Amino acid sequence: MMERLDSIVNSFDRHRNDVQAGQMSAYMKNKFEFLGIKKPLRAELSKPYLKDKFTRKKELIGLVNSLWDKTEREYQYVAIEFLYRNRTLLDLDSLPAIENLIVSKSWWDTVDALASRIVGDILLRSYEDIPRIVSPWIESDNLWLNRTAIIFQLKYKDKTQTEVLERSIQLYSKSKEFFHAKAIGWALRQYSKVNPTWVKEFIKNHDLQPLSVREGSKYL
Repeated sequence: MMERLDSIVNSFDRHRNDVQAGQMSAYMKNKFEFLGIKKPLRAELSKPYLKDKFTRKKELIGLVNSLWDKTEREYQYVAIEFLYRNRTLLDLDSLPAIENLIVSKSWWDTVDALASRIVGDILLRSYEDIPRIVSPWIESDNLWLNRTAIIFQLKYKDKTQTEVLERSIQLYSKSKEFFHAKAIGWALRQYSKVNPTWVKEFIKNHDLQPLSVREGSKYL
């Protein structure tokens, strides 16, 4: 694992671009440092490493955690790609490790990817466990776990558990926190592509923030 990590770091470091790093950091409100490697080049550099499939979940999580510990943001993006490419190894027992990533170095760029691409996939394969697993996230005092509970079903379409979606929204329907309101609108907008009647009625019967209504009504 360490050889793979060192190889990734060496490869990325050779393509450091300080000018682009400053621009990328500014775009993310200077919350994180960057190497200055934009997405197309990052994908090219990552491709050889992502081709190798993991056979052991422990090794996958170990590499992901090591990448997450790195200062520059690009390493967190690559960590998410490793999780996604090896997502069939992940199960309910993996969720504590994923939760730790969600609440660490948290911002929309990593949380949204973890919620919709990783958590969503795990829970879709453990469908009956969704209410039990998601309930603590809904009630958490951590904004990013709340957001995960609201948006993890973005790709579920007609498999969306509306009871879970409704509960996750209701608790934060009046929240003035941007990341709550935006997530609610996003979740409603996605589900409206499948069930516009349900979303229309939900918006009509609930007191939501204007941002949530605007986003959720986009396709109605």
